[in-house]
Amino acid sequence: MNLENYFISQFKNAHIGDDGAFIDDTVYSKDAFFEGIHFKKEWMSYYQIASKAMIVNISDAIAMNAKPQYALLSVAMPKSMTMQDMRELVSGFEETAAKYGVEIIGGDTISNIKLDITITIISKTKKPLMRKGLKRGHLVAYSGELGRSAKDLKKLANLGKIHRKSKFVNIKLREKFVSKCSRYLSCGMDISDGLFSDLGKLSSANKLGFRFYVDIPKRIGCSGEEYEMLFGFDKRDAKAVLRVAKLCRTPITIVAQSVRKNYKNRCKAHHF
Repeated sequence: MNLENYFISQFKNAHIGDDGAFIDDTVYSKDAFFEGIHFKKEWMSYYQIASKAMIVNISDAIAMNAKPQYALLSVAMPKSMTMQDMRELVSGFEETAAKYGVEIIGGDTISNIKLDITITIISKTKKPLMRKGLKRGHLVAYSGELGRSAKDLKKLANLGKIHRKSKFVNIKLREKFVSKCSRYLSCGMDISDGLFSDLGKLSSANKLGFRFYVDIPKRIGCSGEEYEMLFGFDKRDAKAVLRVAKLCRTPITIVAQSVRKNYKNRCKAHHF
């Protein structure tokens, strides 16, 4: 067990373990977006930083088939930030929130030596999509293309430049696909830590392993911050899932079938 999983395991609570906590018809979720950990200011504008911080939090709601409604912000800002920097940050938060129908209702601001952001998203759903629910023999698939986020991060780390439409700064969520396909899905989550790591979370939640249909290199399987969907479904519903994916213009790759065996994550833990 890595340190992150150990820390989480110390909290004995039935609501912990998904992208958000589902209570009654509400999903509560929260993610951090910290300078020096998730981004460097040299890589992104203040608008892009705020926009990405907001969208990676909204991703948790989408992954649970929930409609995000409200956001609470906590922003720790260095004293070197100007009023223009702050206006740009606000624009990134507000415009991205508005795109998904989210209202920013409050939060907190403090002075800090660097820019650190945490966001709480409050969402509504009548049919939550949880990590638990995968059955033996179900198919496991992911949306979109994986690997580009890690590739672009490497470029930035080597002082290179990335395209303005790069997934690292321009994330596309799959809300339409999740909403229309939820009736067929047995489990789901967003890919934030990398395909192999997030398959480990599905494995742990469902006490199952996987028989892979395709050979996935580590550069793709360990690419984090993809924010694509990872999901399972009964193979009898495969045609329906593929039909909805085509309708929503969402490419999907069926990568494995769930089986009764142990699963080993091939990626190094990166949170600690």
